[in-house]
Amino acid sequence: MAATGRSYTALFVVLSLVLMIAFADVAQGYNKLRPQDCKPKCTYRCSATSHKKPCMFFCQKCCAKCLCVPNGVYGNKQSCACYNNWKTQEGKPKCP
Repeated sequence: MAATGRSYTALFVVLSLVLMIAFADVAQGYNKLRPQDCKPKCTYRCSATSHKKPCMFFCQKCCAKCLCVPNGVYGNKQSCACYNNWKTQEGKPKCP
């Protein structure tokens, strides 16, 4: 009888892990954009700056690589780790 209880526990643990992995993939995919979604997202992201051309250039470059653009016109980069962590050779943020 003890072996049966352990097998149910093991099955429960395995199913729980499978569900956690599945939900983690769904959560990561939530911020993923398609390449054609980059321009509209970057247009909004760069709407508040006076340097629109360089902002659009780098935002679209970052979006093409990361398939993610943070929400809002400034900040919120933590919502897109790739976008946030991509740096220039001088160590400054590459993405606006």
